[in-house]
Amino acid sequence: MSVQTNKSSSPAFYALMICLIIMAMGPIMLMLATSFKTNVDVNDVNVGSFFFTPTLRNYEAVLCNVLWYSPSSVDYCDPTFGRALGNSIFIALVSTAITLIIGCMAAYALVRFRFMGRGPISMTTLLMRMVPPAVLLVPVFGIWTFQYGLDGTYTGIILVYVAMNLPFVIWILQSFIVQVPIQLEEAAKMDGANPFQVFFMVVLPIIKPGLAAAAIFTFRIAWNEFLLGNALSGRGTRTVPVTIVNSITEYDIDWGVIMATGMLLAIPPVIFTFVASKQIITGMTAGAVKG
Repeated sequence: MSVQTNKSSSPAFYALMICLIIMAMGPIMLMLATSFKTNVDVNDVNVGSFFFTPTLRNYEAVLCNVLWYSPSSVDYCDPTFGRALGNSIFIALVSTAITLIIGCMAAYALVRFRFMGRGPISMTTLLMRMVPPAVLLVPVFGIWTFQYGLDGTYTGIILVYVAMNLPFVIWILQSFIVQVPIQLEEAAKMDGANPFQVFFMVVLPIIKPGLAAAAIFTFRIAWNEFLLGNALSGRGTRTVPVTIVNSITEYDIDWGVIMATGMLLAIPPVIFTFVASKQIITGMTAGAVKG
């Protein structure tokens, strides 16, 4: 015990922890500082660039169309970034909800029902998750554009994200549903519960940690995805990653606005993760206290 204590309190241990913290937080702090700089301060390479006067101009430029006042520092209000934030939130939330609804039902059917081909279907769902999105880009773009006309629509992007995240959600929820005692479902059926009541009132409350973990994974993938979103989105349905990349040109790069957009882009996933993680903690500690 004393050897472990000495190792954990040695200067090398603290030096290593400080280095890891700097490596993890350094880029975030640099992005945060740049988001409060003007273009003159961003392009200043002198030592004095570390000392600057913070400004909210970049955030006002990003959110000019949703602010309750007219920013005096913004000459022209470009609603592109504000609209992209709304698109990202809508697409990520809707695709996450649809993926969880379909995924938990499919996982329950694969675990509880006995039918021919159940094993190959379960393995195929996992293999489909291993296919890189770049492989699906050309065929999906062709089908969505020339056959169904879903390019540039919310429906087209949401369906692609649901199909992309559904295999992983099914796979991870199967491991949680297997751990649910079958005796609980049989007892509910004996009390008169129909299959839907057994599923929604008995199984789902028990697998809340799995649903929360799957929701975090699905939301972050849909929120940060760029390749398929860039190919399938239109001018009015672009998400934030697509808008940031499209705003970089060979003639002008407004790093302050881009960094401010990046900081705003990081806020919803953090909030969503904290909210969903409470369900994971609640599920893990639900049976830890004796009544």
